Amino acid sequence: MNNYPIGIFDSGIGGLTVANAISRAMPNEKLIYFGDTAHLPYGEKSKDLIREYSIGISQFLIEEMQCKAIVVACNTASAAAYEHLRDYYKGRFPIINVIDPIIESLAANKDLKRIGLIATNTTIESGVYQEKLARRIPSAEVKSMATPMLVPMIEEGYAHDDISHALIDNYLSNPLLQDIDALILGCTHYPMIRDEINEYYKGKVRLIDSTDILASKLMDILEKEEMTAIERTGENRFMISDNNPHFDKSASRFFKESINLEFRNIWM
Repeated sequence: MNNYPIGIFDSGIGGLTVANAISRAMPNEKLIYFGDTAHLPYGEKSKDLIREYSIGISQFLIEEMQCKAIVVACNTASAAAYEHLRDYYKGRFPIINVIDPIIESLAANKDLKRIGLIATNTTIESGVYQEKLARRIPSAEVKSMATPMLVPMIEEGYAHDDISHALIDNYLSNPLLQDIDALILGCTHYPMIRDEINEYYKGKVRLIDSTDILASKLMDILEKEEMTAIERTGENRFMISDNNPHFDKSASRFFKESINLEFRNIWM
């Protein structure tokens, strides 16, 4: 199984930021990415629907694409469906989510007193981050706020312009997010606007996203399970469930290089 691909999925193309980090950290690994653009955005869907979508995509990646591990590269799906997927596969395949590696990273820093969290409605309402942080860092105060307009803004290519500046300033100026030591970027789209968020805080707030942290965690798991690729075999593949021509350009921004998107409607 060592040379089998790693399966990565997200509700859209935001998880390509995670795929890019994994590709840089483990260049021998072949990736198969699936963006469920037919059901975008997950942030406004019910937990039951998200679990249904996540199981369907995981089955496709494991059974048809023969992936050796699954990365849930979506905070919303991680919050709503990770434990269900973990129990469903009962340890037969490594299932990695984007939330736990962030919690582990923050727990290693005992100096944090006030931690902010921005994410989709479903991620915030799930309470997963809040519960895990309260358990691992009980002394820290967690301030959470849903920022639902950021994902469509980023998907449509509005970044580093007047529109993105105005929306980011509107969200981050909320009293909930004042006087924080760190801010969790609780969506895999948000690394695309990390520089703008850092500019708002003038570099005084530690920004935490899952990309490099998750890539390092995945590498540790595959090495421990002796599942790392011996050599690179074949090219990465990138799939979306709803064909949309403008995603090609957007996807290349997320992955940091030119890619070809395949249309695969697994829901038919």
